Amino acid sequence: MARTEKPGSEAAPKTRLRWWTELPLIVLVYACYSAGRLLVRGDVSDAVDHGLAILDVEKALFLNAEHPLNRLFTREPWIGVPADFWYASLHYLVTPAVLVWLFRSRAVRYRAARTWLMTSTFIGLIGFTLLPTCPPRLLDASYGFVDTMAQYSSYGWWGGAASAPRGMGGMTNQYAAMPSLHVGWALWCGVMLWRHGGTRLSKVAAVVYPLGTTIVVMGTANHYFLDAVAGAAVMGVGLLLTPFVLRTAERVRTRLPARFAPAAATAPAASATASAPAVDGAGSANVSGGCQTSAGERFPRQREQRFGAGAEPDPAPTDAGDETPAPAR
Repeated sequence: MARTEKPGSEAAPKTRLRWWTELPLIVLVYACYSAGRLLVRGDVSDAVDHGLAILDVEKALFLNAEHPLNRLFTREPWIGVPADFWYASLHYLVTPAVLVWLFRSRAVRYRAARTWLMTSTFIGLIGFTLLPTCPPRLLDASYGFVDTMAQYSSYGWWGGAASAPRGMGGMTNQYAAMPSLHVGWALWCGVMLWRHGGTRLSKVAAVVYPLGTTIVVMGTANHYFLDAVAGAAVMGVGLLLTPFVLRTAERVRTRLPARFAPAAATAPAASATASAPAVDGAGSANVSGGCQTSAGERFPRQREQRFGAGAEPDPAPTDAGDETPAPAR
């Protein structure tokens, strides 16, 4: 008979999750991602060529969502300004918020979800390294794109050069457009909200957030449509690799302590146990030092007991001690 499990009856993780270990891990991964993204800037001419190649592929596939969306965001500030805030801010807020929510209320699912997100992020970093891509906003004006973040920079905290904080545009890689991890992270958030939210509002947010992010990255001229497709593909590959990464991490977690434990740690304890005198139930020491005798064997000078239980022998001169007087005759 098939066994049915009630929701929430999943097995607990083998090791208890601690926020003071999870937080440094996430910060470390994001720092590595940011540093790697900054270091692998690539050649500008190659990045421009890659961006134009993506435009040619989209033209051949009759895909041209970027131009009409960008014209709309440029013409209508009431759409363009919120879209710029969306692009510059929400991935810093929503993604950590979903992680914290999973950690607090869905701890059984958190480890796999966190590993999926981190694995996909590193795959995206590989994409930035191998395929530096110029975003539409940095192409020549003749291609018809307007940088809405530069146009509306006076409304927000970002500068005109990039979505980074004002004055820090030189500290980011502006040619890391392929794949779009804005879309990838938003898709991850949507999947988590859909699977674990449990309410109608969470399911609506699960659809609206990744879809809205896809529209925003194209309308602000920060990504091509194929960048968004690549971001979703990266998350798919990360999902497939997550079980392997989890198993590898578990093997490392179990083998490292055993490998680096001192080999002689148990030897002194074993010898001390063997040399220590045994103690019986009454608490007296066994002076035999762990030695054993065979059945019927006696220690040297051990007298045989010839009387039954409770019988008292008459003391004889040979049996009595030196201080015991002999009986009168």
